[in-house]
Amino acid sequence: MMPLLVICLFVSCSVFKPGRQSAEKSDVERIIKTLASDEMQGRGLFSPGIEKAADFIEQEFKSIGLKPLANASGFRQAFAMKKITPVSLSVSINGKAVERENMFFLSDQASIQWKGAGDAEVQYIKADHSFIARYKILLQSNKPTLVYVDQALFSAFKRFLDYYSNERVVNEFKSANLVFVLGEEDAVTSFNVQAINKIENAPLVNIAGMLQGKSKEKEIVIFSGHYDHLGVIEAVRGDSIANGADDDASGVTAVIALARYYKKLNNNARTLIFVAFTAEEIGGFGSKYFSEQQNPDDVVAMFNIEMIGKESKFGKNSAFITGFDKSDFGQILQRNLQGTPFAFHPDPYPDQNLFYRSDNATLAAQGVPAHTISTDQIDSDKFYHTVDDELATLNIANITATIKAIALSAKSIVDGTDTPKRVEKMK
Repeated sequence: MMPLLVICLFVSCSVFKPGRQSAEKSDVERIIKTLASDEMQGRGLFSPGIEKAADFIEQEFKSIGLKPLANASGFRQAFAMKKITPVSLSVSINGKAVERENMFFLSDQASIQWKGAGDAEVQYIKADHSFIARYKILLQSNKPTLVYVDQALFSAFKRFLDYYSNERVVNEFKSANLVFVLGEEDAVTSFNVQAINKIENAPLVNIAGMLQGKSKEKEIVIFSGHYDHLGVIEAVRGDSIANGADDDASGVTAVIALARYYKKLNNNARTLIFVAFTAEEIGGFGSKYFSEQQNPDDVVAMFNIEMIGKESKFGKNSAFITGFDKSDFGQILQRNLQGTPFAFHPDPYPDQNLFYRSDNATLAAQGVPAHTISTDQIDSDKFYHTVDDELATLNIANITATIKAIALSAKSIVDGTDTPKRVEKMK
């Protein structure tokens, strides 16, 4: 699940019979164990590990018997973006050099060089200002700007410093050229700035396959999760791999298991697309690209599955659906689960803005009943985005039960009996 800073910056069927329960659990464990292994290096973007994960998912889709998407030659949906890596930054204010931990720059240019007021203007973020509010205003500016920040705003400044000091992936270049400096000067009377970025092409791939519909093939139902995670991060107790077992190897495991389930049934009226997205953790770029290739009017529903590795706050045999009140998607699912112990609930964390924090967001904004299913207790999950999000922390039985519940609850949508109401389009 992508962090808030990035947002500030958007059954009773043959395969699932009780007699096969142990085999299902074993297969679920096999898939998630592979995706969350140290060999995958936390599935960080542009790492050998994420390439291994892509290969694994691709082979699973092939072995199941999925077909590539229409007009695609294979399961890899490739696209390119730009990767921007800050190389160097030097700043002097009123003749004094600024320490590296007190400055960062936001520019999509290869280099910037300012030698005074003729090259850039100066703006101030004072102690009584909102750093984020001022940042958003400055981001829209087309003027080169040195932004001087009061030390009282260190906490907010530090979060942005950490983000902009690392490589970024962007879809298109922005015109903003901003240098932020934390300091104690009463006024900036002179300055000198030099900054260099390394700019490269950034190839990315979603892994997507499909089962053609039997009678309503133009109507599409999507099952998705994201296979990227944080990669190698700062070591804790000697461990530096953020394995992302729950986030979101659990969701991708569900997508693979559901693909196998529907392939064996072989009776889906509507066309089913199964997709593992890349680049969710840095802003949902994989799902954005995928969504741009779809006609939203053709997409009947999207089951985005994110973090189902532990029991929800509602207890055993339960999960929640983001944006529950925005369509009758959740009501349809719950109706199909009548007579079972499993229940879907509305999102219990409205303050987290989860409906627009995952890979369902782009299609939801276009009116598709695209919802995320999760069991994560995100307000208290101590493993979220840490090196401890490992297989050992997961409840495999919870994952298996949730996959079964999704399969059963989706039945009337997959067979064309139910069509969820559309979500109000974002203006």
